[in-house]
Amino acid sequence: MLNWFLSRKKQTQKLEAMSKKYLIVGLGNIGPDYVNTRHNIGFKVLNHFANTHSIEFETRKLGALANYKFKGRTFSLLKPNTFMNLSGKAVKYWLEKEKIPMANLLVVTDDLNLSFGTLRLKTKGSDGGHNGLKDIQKILNTTQYSRLRFGISDEFSKGRQVDYVLGQWNADEATQLEERLQTTNKLIESFVMAGIDNTMNAYNGK
Repeated sequence: MLNWFLSRKKQTQKLEAMSKKYLIVGLGNIGPDYVNTRHNIGFKVLNHFANTHSIEFETRKLGALANYKFKGRTFSLLKPNTFMNLSGKAVKYWLEKEKIPMANLLVVTDDLNLSFGTLRLKTKGSDGGHNGLKDIQKILNTTQYSRLRFGISDEFSKGRQVDYVLGQWNADEATQLEERLQTTNKLIESFVMAGIDNTMNAYNGK
C-alpha cells in the first residue's frame, strides 16, 4: 500500500513538473540575410523577449534555445535552425526531450492576412499556406496547438509575395515594431502565467 502511494505521489509530482514547462517557438530562417525580414518575425519576437529578460540563446540540437524561469514556470524559447519549411522536426524533438505537453506549446509566426502589427492568438487552425505551420502540423500530426500570428499585411503587387515576405520592414513599420514587440512580451508571459483563454481575451486584435 505504501509503495502504491509513493508511486502515485511520484507520478503526480512528475505531471505537475511537466505542466510548468512551456515551449515557445519562433519561426524564421537562419542567416544574416533574413534577420530583419518580415518572415522572420518569430525570431524577432523571441529575441526581444530574451533581451528584455537578460537571457541568452545557446546553440543546441536543431536550433537555438534559451530558458527563462519565473514564479515556478519555465519558458523554453526555441528558434529552429532547420529553415522555415522543416520547423516541425525541431518542435517535435524539444517537446519530447523536455516532456512538454502539447497544451504548453506556443508557435509565433507571421501572417499576411492580418494588417501590420495585429496579434491573433488561436488554439488550433489550418496552416493558412504558411510552410512552417504546414510542416509542424505534418510532423505533430495535429492542428491542435496554440499559435500567435503577427500581422505583416499583404501590401504587395501581384506575383511579388515572396519578395515581400522576405523583404525588410519599411520605415513606418520599423518605427512601430518596438511597441508591438513589447506587447508580444506581455502576451507570452500571459500565455504561461494566466492561460490561453485569458490571454486571447486580453490580446487578440490588440
